[in-house]
Amino acid sequence: MGARWVARSGLVSALALAAVVSASGFRSVQADDPPNKVQRGNSNRVAVGDAIESFQLTDYQGREWTAEELFGDKGTVIAFLGTQCPLAKQYSKRIATLESTFRDQGIRFIAVDSNVQDSLAEMAAHAKRFDLQIPFLKDPNQRVADLCGATRTPEVCVLDAKRVLRYRGRIDDQYGIGYSKEKPTTNELRDAIESIVSGEPVSVSSAAAPGCLIGRSIKSSANTTLETTTYAEHIAPILQARCVACHREGDIGPMDLTSYDDVAAWADMIVEVTQDRRMPPWHANPEYGHFSNDRRLSEQEMQLIADWARNGAPRGDSAKEPAKLAFKDGWLLPEEPGLVVPMADKPYKIPARGEVKYQYFVTDLKNEKELWFRGMEVVPGNREVVHHILIFAREKGSRRQEPGGERSFLAGYVPGTRAEMMPAGYAKRIPPNSQLIFQVHYTPNGSPQQDLSRVGFVVADPSTITHEIITSSAVNPRFRIPPGDSDYRTTAMLPERLPECELLAMSPHMHVRGKSFRYTLVNPDKSREILLDVPRYDFNWQTEYRLAEKRILPKGARIFCEAVFDNSENNLNNPNPKSWVTWGDQTYEEMMIGYFHYAVPRKP
Repeated sequence: MGARWVARSGLVSALALAAVVSASGFRSVQADDPPNKVQRGNSNRVAVGDAIESFQLTDYQGREWTAEELFGDKGTVIAFLGTQCPLAKQYSKRIATLESTFRDQGIRFIAVDSNVQDSLAEMAAHAKRFDLQIPFLKDPNQRVADLCGATRTPEVCVLDAKRVLRYRGRIDDQYGIGYSKEKPTTNELRDAIESIVSGEPVSVSSAAAPGCLIGRSIKSSANTTLETTTYAEHIAPILQARCVACHREGDIGPMDLTSYDDVAAWADMIVEVTQDRRMPPWHANPEYGHFSNDRRLSEQEMQLIADWARNGAPRGDSAKEPAKLAFKDGWLLPEEPGLVVPMADKPYKIPARGEVKYQYFVTDLKNEKELWFRGMEVVPGNREVVHHILIFAREKGSRRQEPGGERSFLAGYVPGTRAEMMPAGYAKRIPPNSQLIFQVHYTPNGSPQQDLSRVGFVVADPSTITHEIITSSAVNPRFRIPPGDSDYRTTAMLPERLPECELLAMSPHMHVRGKSFRYTLVNPDKSREILLDVPRYDFNWQTEYRLAEKRILPKGARIFCEAVFDNSENNLNNPNPKSWVTWGDQTYEEMMIGYFHYAVPRKP
């Protein structure tokens, strides 16, 4: 990240994958399932080695494909895809590439969408975006998914010339839920196809496919004991409070959870990710500190979701559904920003592939007087390729492209950040005659893209400001992580002693080898207190932990940070466990920064 202020690089695909708050269920949940357990398997699932019945389906353009057209002379690959699943998006291009490789070798590729929630228009857009030149078929009643025993997207089934199932599972091991490798280390689909083409036995017949459960039609259970748990009265309020801010059109969450139909289709997957506590994302140890933005679901809320799904996801009285949340022109801020600043006059073009160095965009605010603002939000113009944005102020005419002091940092966007207003009377300051610097990190996604990001400020009346908010950090850029070390520890101490101030929030920052992070307050009398403990750091969600209660730090206090890195093969995100790792901007390098925000009384 440019100097010490950037919030870590990463892979957009992995961030999106980790953002899966919901997907679809393999089947409707039965009333006699154990509490809090959703059974997604199929006891009659077809086995590898069994022949698959022939079928015919209609594609998204309305053309009906016969069985003779869908099966290849030597073999067939059936790829189950979904238009909203981040993993399916990630692998659709790879399916297209593999199809072109084996097209002239007697192998037929077809794509099947069995999700009830995916429309034909969405399928058409997906096919165009990922250049799918193969039949993309709609399986409206999940019959083909049942014939093949497929449960998730993306999942592939490889058939031989006699339509016998020889392989079922993932495409390769490069991408999964919450991790992303630079390249695959196993290629199960390619290997299976090559074996069939050469007439050799398929050595690996199955490999678990991560991803989204196929969305199935839901039928209400005959059980009446759970009928009082409905979407309208119980589930919609939970989703609005915990999920919809991310899971809506145009935001980072891959599934839109603003309507009953979509939520019902994803019901089983919602249960899966909430019971596993993958969603909503929250990583702070509850033993230390209380935070206003704690996203965790209570046990009662998780039970309500499980009960609702188990009983067939009833809607209830739609008149009792809460009003949909309003997002003003894409802003999360409760007030419309009075000052909106784009990063440039025209979009920046991002190439399809390759490493893009950090880009810096300069905007003149033309402010003759100082500006105070009590709310700020950075909105990426293209979330698929924008990994993070940091914004800071500099004096007009300066050539500095990095923050020049703790008061220069203003706002940032990283996946997981939620915009909020500052407390009454608290604000950040922009000096007179300032320019804004947008530092943007792009991660190409395989197709040419454009971006025009912006920042919005809710301007404050200076006469109402009692406290100035300042951002600082404890940083250690001088580490060297050995190859294979699964528990490398390093520390950083804020170099200066703090004035008496109010601590507002903390935000730890590492890259993909980050394992855990802890903040400790060191008082003037040398006594210590843990302020924040993140035992399982997740690079996909760079959370800003905002204190729920006022916390005054004594004059002379310091902030001490401890970080642990995992550079071993056990870390699925590790780009190269055989390399030494030092400080750097890119994902394959590392950082160790403990950001924190505090407030001091405004000087007269």
